[in-house]
Formats: sequence, structure tokens, C-alpha cells
Amino acid sequence: MAILPLALAGVRFVRAGETLLGPLDLELGACGTSVVIGPNGAGKSLLLRLCHGLLAPSAGRVRWCGADAGSAAQRQAMVFQQPVVLRRSVLANVDYALALRGLPRRERQRRAAEALALAGLEALARRPAHVLSGGERQRLALARVWALRPEVLFLDEPTASLDPAATAAVEALIGRFRQAGTVVVMTTHDLGQARRLADEVLFLYRGQVRERAPAAAFFAAPACAEARAFVRGELLW
Repeated sequence: MAILPLALAGVRFVRAGETLLGPLDLELGACGTSVVIGPNGAGKSLLLRLCHGLLAPSAGRVRWCGADAGSAAQRQAMVFQQPVVLRRSVLANVDYALALRGLPRRERQRRAAEALALAGLEALARRPAHVLSGGERQRLALARVWALRPEVLFLDEPTASLDPAATAAVEALIGRFRQAGTVVVMTTHDLGQARRLADEVLFLYRGQVRERAPAAAFFAAPACAEARAFVRGELLW
């Protein structure tokens, strides 16, 4: 049973009297990979945090509308630019997340081993997670999520500050999520990455979704002037 679509109705986020996002009316469905782009301060990370439930909107509502919306909290996940890892082994990081879901030990072991193999981390299973490189930490965060089998995955700048090899490894994992049927919603500043991964693009500017289009159509001919300038690499204020 699905938890999608996710509907944002009249959503606004205000801090210190300033509207940082919205008002937004937006619906996210089973679209493969949606990539959110826009200049710094456009509200990209705020949008993901509101969708995931980490933040409550100042106005409006965010609601899962699928047939199984009641279990949405356990069927969607988020990975951040700086992933959180526990001070325990790589394997134990994945096992702990599964234990919180109440899975029996044998099932946890099977899923954890599968996830680490997928992420290319099986040789590091016994290594303390806090000594991993940035790229390895991000792959661990994605492996931990993979083991949980989310229906929807939010990714906030998942390859920021990573070198090209680490970026390629993370992008490959994101592709595996998509192939497995997970709906991915991610932010990025890397337009090349957006071209490689996106099925659709949402362009945010000053807290508003100014354009939403299939990726090929967006990059071929952005409809709004701000999006055209952004794709050309011009600064937007």
C-alpha cells in the first residue's frame, strides 16, 4: 500500500518574521527522481525538511495522502549533506537502525550484510564508523537507509564536498534506489548531477517553485527568466 502522494497545501515557513518558503501548493507523486535546484537561500533544504517532517510549517499543511499514510513516518527517510553516524562499527550502524524497527536478529543480519555489499562497504564492516572518509560516511548513510526499504527518500545535497570518485559512487547508489522503485527527492547545486539523475526538476527561487518540468524539457529550454539565468551560471539575488 502506498503512502504517496505527498501534498503541500498553502505551506509557508516563517522565521523571525521573514517568510523563507511559500506559500506553496505542491504534490509529489511516484515520479522516480525529483531534483530540486535553485540559488542559495531559495528554500531547497527547508522544503525537504518540511516534507520529511523535521520541521512544521508556519501555515498550511503537509500531508501524506496514500492509502497507507498512517505508516508514512516509517516508510520514508532522509539523508543529509553531513550524515549522522553512530560511534560504533559500520555494521552496527546499520543493525541499530533495523533494531529500532523491531526486526528479528537474523533478518537484521541479512539486511545489513546486503546493504553494506551494495554500498561497497563490506570490507569495512568492523571498522569504527567515525573514522570513515566523507564519501564512505555518505555511502554508510545510504546503506542504512537501503536496509530500511523506504518508499520515499529525501536527499539534501548528498555529494556536497565529495571528490569525483566518491560522488560517482553515491550517484550509483541513488540510481539503485530508483531502480528498486524508491521515489527520490533530492537537492543539489551540481547541474551536471541534476542532468544525470533527474526525471523531473523543481526550480526554487525566493521560496517559490517557479518552474517544474521533466528534466529533458527543463534543461533544453527553461520557461522562466530566473531559471534560464541559473542554468547559464548567472548569479541570482
